[in-house]
Amino acid sequence: MRVVPIPVREDNYAYILIDQASRKAAAVDPYDVPKVTAIAQELGVQIVATLTTHHHFDHSGGNKLDVGFEQLSGLRIQNSSQAARYPSAVVYGGSDQVPALSRLVKDNDEFTIGDNTHIRLVVNWVDFLNSCLATPCHTQDSICYYVTDKTKTAQPGCVFTGDTLFIAGSGRFFEGTGDEMNRALKYLSTLPDSTIVYNGHEYTAGNLAFAKSVDPTNSAVLRLEDLVKKNHSTTGLTTIGDEKEWNVFMRLTSDAVRSAAGALKDTPENQIMDALRNKKNNFRG
Repeated sequence: MRVVPIPVREDNYAYILIDQASRKAAAVDPYDVPKVTAIAQELGVQIVATLTTHHHFDHSGGNKLDVGFEQLSGLRIQNSSQAARYPSAVVYGGSDQVPALSRLVKDNDEFTIGDNTHIRLVVNWVDFLNSCLATPCHTQDSICYYVTDKTKTAQPGCVFTGDTLFIAGSGRFFEGTGDEMNRALKYLSTLPDSTIVYNGHEYTAGNLAFAKSVDPTNSAVLRLEDLVKKNHSTTGLTTIGDEKEWNVFMRLTSDAVRSAAGALKDTPENQIMDALRNKKNNFRG
């Protein structure tokens, strides 16, 4: 299993997920299809699937566009569709709002790419009795894809988190609540600590600044600061275990986070999450 990050737009990431034994691959949120196609050709892999984390255009916009120029959101984008370039590729996604969808997926669905690359879907959260509850937050159809290599059990798995989990941050609650995001991040925290995080945007520097304002004495935040100084692109360099140490949205019970959110002794976590998100939305550090 190999993951190749591909920067697109101003700060988005697309990815190519490669099953090295078969040389088959999946494109994750392939917004810029010509760029993704060119890199796939350089790598000598065959795109057989598209993994869409949610329906927002900057993630699903490459799934189905007419060849040529499209005028969308004030931007002129030269693109051709993933469906047109790869007509036999399966397009996975969480709702029929995903363009060119050919397989609707739900929590804990599983499938493989090529011979050995195994994928389990994480649709935001389950409760502590392992009862699957597909609840949205950033969008109604947000999907995280947890990936492992069946033949390389010592190799850490990885998770494509779209706009649910960012490095040291979380997505905005466009279609959900603080309670739902709290459950989503708790669900992701049940993955092995060694799980590598591939997120949807390069927001780490801004998230670091916010984390320092909330939790300035946390040694893990200082470790993240060193990572940011040394790397322009941070996706794929951190793990779920790291997030549990430095991501303030995953540390709602810590004294520093509760204080920053103005929490009282009996303030529930969903209210702390809402307060923290509002604070981040207005942060200008």
